[in-house]
Amino acid sequence: VLSKFEDMGFKIETTKDTITIVQAKEIKPVHITTSEYPGFPTDMQAQFMAVATCANGTSIIDEKLFENRFMHVSELIRMGANISLNGTVATIIGTPNKLTGTDVMATDLRASSALIIAALVSNSTTTVHRIYHLDRGYEKLENKFNNIKANIVRKNDK
Repeated sequence: VLSKFEDMGFKIETTKDTITIVQAKEIKPVHITTSEYPGFPTDMQAQFMAVATCANGTSIIDEKLFENRFMHVSELIRMGANISLNGTVATIIGTPNKLTGTDVMATDLRASSALIIAALVSNSTTTVHRIYHLDRGYEKLENKFNNIKANIVRKNDK
């Protein structure tokens, strides 16, 4: 995962107790193929796809482990992402500063976190519905993001 961040232009700083990812001047496209450990984890595929929508160029994600792991794609497309699917391969044509906030629906834990990432870089308000998926894997996520100057508000879904 860290090497893919580096491939995308992020700088990684590690200590015994921390990992810091330093913002890239320009996000570069990446090619990811999911596989079993020690390969790229399928559990990070959706989040990297959200980041790839901001890359300057075309990224490819080949999902080798789970055939139904692209459920977040339609929601990212609703936000303006340029993503096409061909079987197990997603092609993401990244365009920095293109995503637009809208109402989106979380379908699982990984998709939920990808939608949060996309919302953070969108140019307007995004509402993520069915956030109970997030709560299965992340405790008080909105507080953590707000601590780093994000503006996330949790509301009750009706």
